[in-house]
Amino acid sequence: MHEHAYDEECCVEVPEATVGQEVVDFSMKVYDPTEGFFGEMSMEANREAGKWTILFFYPADFTFVCPTELADLASKHEELAKMGFEVFSVSTDTEFAHLAWRNSEKLLENVRFKMAADPNGQVSRYFGVYDDESGLALRGTFIINPDGVLVSKEINFYNVGRNADELLRKCQANVYLRENPNEACPAKWTPGAKTLTPSEKLVGNVYQTLSEMP
Repeated sequence: MHEHAYDEECCVEVPEATVGQEVVDFSMKVYDPTEGFFGEMSMEANREAGKWTILFFYPADFTFVCPTELADLASKHEELAKMGFEVFSVSTDTEFAHLAWRNSEKLLENVRFKMAADPNGQVSRYFGVYDDESGLALRGTFIINPDGVLVSKEINFYNVGRNADELLRKCQANVYLRENPNEACPAKWTPGAKTLTPSEKLVGNVYQTLSEMP
């Protein structure tokens, strides 16, 4: 794995994206299944539009676990979009390969999110998922808030697929906490469940606090 990504425009190495820090601006070519054409995504444009961003890296088109993951993600896409999320699947394939794969694999027939191309691995390196030996990206999921700050990351090896239900839950929690920054979401939190308000009174009394909450 590379510890730094290489920015071709300024010819310097860029440290990997870090949770809690603002990500650098980047762009990628995309295939848009909804509109049926090629285009480009831009982190700068997403930030200016006040959008949340999900980057869903996977190893390669025309493989085996990957279409099951994208189909699972597609089942939550509408809910995510309603919350203000722009969803991008990303691999080191080209946008042309994305089009061919999406239109030939039946599991992908409900995919409506943009499919981003990172053929030189530059964005994959920046997010720490690029595998030098294979030239592919590991299964990485990244949530970036409307300010451009990376708030969540998950990286799996090739042989373990992800769960879009958990991704949706984490997105719901992050949206809630952006609106309620003085609170914290405990394990398995879902919308409407109890939250915690950190203070000196809460130290050593989490169990009691949660038990007393209505």
